[in-house]
Amino acid sequence: MSDRVEYLSAEWRAIAEEALRERLTPDKMKNISTSMSNIYKNCPDGTERFLFVALVDGAVADLQVGEGDPPKAEFRITGDYEVFSRITRAELGAHTALMTGKLKLKGNMVKALKLASLADRMNKIFSTLPTNY
Repeated sequence: MSDRVEYLSAEWRAIAEEALRERLTPDKMKNISTSMSNIYKNCPDGTERFLFVALVDGAVADLQVGEGDPPKAEFRITGDYEVFSRITRAELGAHTALMTGKLKLKGNMVKALKLASLADRMNKIFSTLPTNY
């Protein structure tokens, strides 16, 4: 039996939320309040999934994964599962993915680019989770 969890599963969400709450302090996240919904196209099982993250004063307030319509967010980012999984494994930066068109953004691009380093900080934590992609 494997200790690894499936990416974007309920089990993955639980360990991801715990890791973010333990390792991300509000000051590391610049005390920002924002939210984003990542929309994953072309998932291996043929579904479309989402990852929703909300920060309030730099602390993780909500983390959800699921199918269907994600919660409303300040930023909506759409891309292929493979692109997001590379970002989550810290193999590809969020800023680079946005600037090269691998991801599509709905929301304020200037603010999103400023926040890309914070997204990368979260993804570095995600990259340490025992995950099957």
